Amino acid sequence: GVGLAGEEVTEDMSVTMRLKNITFDAKSEFQRAQIVETAPFGKTLVLDGKSQSAKFDEPVYHESLVHPALLMHPNPKSVYIGGGGEGATAREILRHKTVEKCVMVDIDEVVCNICKEQMPEWGAGAWDDARFEVHFEDAKAYLEKDERKYDVIIMDIADPIEAGPGIVLYTQEFYKFAVTKLNPGGILVTQSGPGSVLNADECFACINQTLRTVFDFVVPYTSDVPSFGSNWAFNMAFNKDSDIGAKLEAAAGASPSAKMLSAMTPAVFDDAIAARGLTGDLKFLDGISAAGIFGVPRPVRDTIEAETRVMTVANPVFMH
Repeated sequence: GVGLAGEEVTEDMSVTMRLKNITFDAKSEFQRAQIVETAPFGKTLVLDGKSQSAKFDEPVYHESLVHPALLMHPNPKSVYIGGGGEGATAREILRHKTVEKCVMVDIDEVVCNICKEQMPEWGAGAWDDARFEVHFEDAKAYLEKDERKYDVIIMDIADPIEAGPGIVLYTQEFYKFAVTKLNPGGILVTQSGPGSVLNADECFACINQTLRTVFDFVVPYTSDVPSFGSNWAFNMAFNKDSDIGAKLEAAAGASPSAKMLSAMTPAVFDDAIAARGLTGDLKFLDGISAAGIFGVPRPVRDTIEAETRVMTVANPVFMH
């Protein structure tokens, strides 16, 4: 073995794992990119020292990011990915036969090309799919000049760290703009950093609160992605005029989490997966897993409810 690889989870805690080898190490214009192999998680993409995607559990992350929003939409035809370099987000989107166009905009062509060459399992045919369109530029700048609107917008970008290129993509200003790029009934979902009982206050709660200033409903959820060193967070946002928004309006429960669980029972969720023809394709997500990820632990829900910070361009919030 090559030794040990450590990654800080919080200022006071690191995760260390056995490093088997480093297959790639280069600096792009935007970030340092490495592909390493660790004993517990296998082949892993590391950007600026943070694990982005490991072979062992990337399906958990990518299925969690993509399928709830696409399944909650009755007929998602057009999907926009901000970020998404490895191609796995597109891979999951393109499983949906309803999708006619998937547009991915990632700022870093170097990283995308490395992933295509060194991590072909992640893209698994997405790069060659006729429905898939890729642009290498800033995700916000592209949307601003793009005349199309989308049924679902998926933000699969780097965490909001101080030096990172993606910080503006978590701001109120960006979300207000993103709403104008959604078709009626559209859904936005964003990866939202660490989401465990230890660190949900880092940026998960603030992203949720920021989205709540723009959308009628914001549903927080978390998945177990051990290669990230912490449960991982997502927020799915939509308005009352959407199919899922109308369901939540009518559902029992005081919070978006309670409404989600009463409207989208395991049986209802499994039926939605089956109706899309995805039953045999998914490694992680099914009705009971969905109940688990949307059943956010009470301390995390309390942290979200207590959050008052709203992320703006003038007042960004950085995670560790």
